[in-house]
Amino acid sequence: MKFPEDLKYTNEHEWCRIKAKRAIVGITEYAQDQLGDIVYVELPEVGDVVKKGESFGVVESTKAVSELFAPISGKVVEVNNPLSDTPETINEDPYEEGWMIQVEVADPKEVEGMMDAKGYAKFVEDEKA
Repeated sequence: MKFPEDLKYTNEHEWCRIKAKRAIVGITEYAQDQLGDIVYVELPEVGDVVKKGESFGVVESTKAVSELFAPISGKVVEVNNPLSDTPETINEDPYEEGWMIQVEVADPKEVEGMMDAKGYAKFVEDEKA
């Protein structure tokens, strides 16, 4: 399983890639693997405000329905709308084509509490144990 070095991770298995004042958000390879085949995704709309740790959407798979939790606070500036028609993209490419939302970051300091790739890999190993 891969966890790209340029991302930050949460213990709810979301990731974010910070680019200037924007955060691109999605779920990790581990999360999509645990969910199984993703068949539906519900995401916020552009202009909505998300708060770190609060639900911003839902992902449904053949196994379960899971809430998505914002890794960072801010205003949604872009939504990956093609996921509505092809949610399986999240299974196929969770870190690139399977991103979910882009957020204009409200407080860059919120990133400081997130795990790096090494920390997240250890977190996943501990969770499996």
